[in-house]
Amino acid sequence: MFIRSVKINKSYLLFSSIVISILLILIVVWVLYPISLPVNSSDLIWENTVDSTDTSKKSYIKWVDFNVTFDVLDKTAKLDINSHNNGNIVTYNWIELLSYLGCKYGGNFKKFKQTDLNSLIQKLDNGSTMDELTKNMKHYSYYYEAFDAILHEFIGEYEVEAPEAGSETVTYVKKYGVKAFLPIAKNYSFSHYDDFGNARSYGFKRVHLGNDLMGSIGTPIIAVESGTVEALGWNQYGGWRIGIRSFDKKRYYYYAHLRKDHPYVKNLQVGQTVKAGDVIRIPWYDRL
Repeated sequence: MFIRSVKINKSYLLFSSIVISILLILIVVWVLYPISLPVNSSDLIWENTVDSTDTSKKSYIKWVDFNVTFDVLDKTAKLDINSHNNGNIVTYNWIELLSYLGCKYGGNFKKFKQTDLNSLIQKLDNGSTMDELTKNMKHYSYYYEAFDAILHEFIGEYEVEAPEAGSETVTYVKKYGVKAFLPIAKNYSFSHYDDFGNARSYGFKRVHLGNDLMGSIGTPIIAVESGTVEALGWNQYGGWRIGIRSFDKKRYYYYAHLRKDHPYVKNLQVGQTVKAGDVIRIPWYDRL
């Protein structure tokens, strides 16, 4: 018994010595490097907290998976366009329709049912507003902001030239419909390689955030949307390229791998404004 008791005492003394040593170290650190604690919790600034008085900071959506199916895009786009062109009393906004469905399905458009879209249209026709129909949808504003950032300039009002017969006068007629352009000029063939999200290793590891369209030499490249030229020239990852930012700053169009000797139209410069439909260059084996 006596021997066991001595062993226990030694263990206790060792443990006590360690604790005391740690406390002494903490006291010394406190004395040499005093720490000032905030007076109240409002002084604590967390990394994801936005100060409402600081206008330079703004919360925003950093990433969204846009997986709306072609079928749903086609149906909502036609509802939007036809309601405006047919003189309907109630007109539809395809971005609002998509946002409603996206919220209903949690972003999974594989769950789409035609009856859900029909029901929504019927409610709108009967006088309900989208604000009323979505007031209890917690994430509607999220889907609307995300889808609007992607599709804002794809459908809407635009003008086309309407030359008068026997006259040199050119007038412009307002129309409503799809106003974004395919980046490949009309009547030129191309192939589509769906490689969005594929791994890339040249230079550094990353995922490919785009779909490649391969055209033939001599294929004119068209500006999808009006905007401002932000990038122009050579880049080791995209070769000769043009980068155009939309006027609302929410979309960026990257036209890469353009032809070496003639990568873009003459006199095109950074900061210059281009219009949707403008020919911006004749590319090489092109991927856009």
